[in-house]
Amino acid sequence: MHLARIASLCLLLSPVVAAARNVTVPVDVGVGPAAFLFFGPVFDDQPIHTGLKLSVEAVLDKDWLKKNQRAIPSRYRKYAKSVDEVRISPSIFIPDALIISPKVRDTGMYGITWKPLGLGLPLTSGPVRLAVGGGVLLTYAYLHSDTLADTHFVRPGAELGVDLELQLSKSFLISLGWESALYVPQELGGLGLPDRVRDGIFHVGQAYLQFHVRFPYSTRL
Repeated sequence: MHLARIASLCLLLSPVVAAARNVTVPVDVGVGPAAFLFFGPVFDDQPIHTGLKLSVEAVLDKDWLKKNQRAIPSRYRKYAKSVDEVRISPSIFIPDALIISPKVRDTGMYGITWKPLGLGLPLTSGPVRLAVGGGVLLTYAYLHSDTLADTHFVRPGAELGVDLELQLSKSFLISLGWESALYVPQELGGLGLPDRVRDGIFHVGQAYLQFHVRFPYSTRL
């Protein structure tokens, strides 16, 4: 499977709106606990902050693409035949993660991350699916602390990650993974750049476990 072909198909499925035909699309909704590691002074103060990992995707597998060729513009059907699966998020406004980490000792944090653009490359398929991927992020988080300067963290970033998905049945799946995100560095207590990168927020790791429910959804394409 070629990543460029997947990207082309994901981006170019939008023109099928003009065809206006009823189709049933498998939709995957995932949610589960996440642990965030804000490397640098925040990590030194408190290594782990908690939250939720979220996902909503239309999952178009090889069988779906074969059965619904008419929903794909004719000039792109050859790409559909060469891929095993395409996953499309219905909206860039659906959060990728929520940071919900009350102050346990000295520091608490609340925030939200969006992933307006992401691409994945499956390394295996079937009941056990291993995939690598990356994307562009936008994160806002409010850090309040007795030991660190209160900070409104607002930064774009980019992430790389790996995801292992286990299909227990057609409608229920479990996935676990790790993502590393690099952001434009931000100083604590302000919105500017830190004097030294390691003195600010610039690298956030995320470990997560998700429970997925997959169900058919009828729509017009």
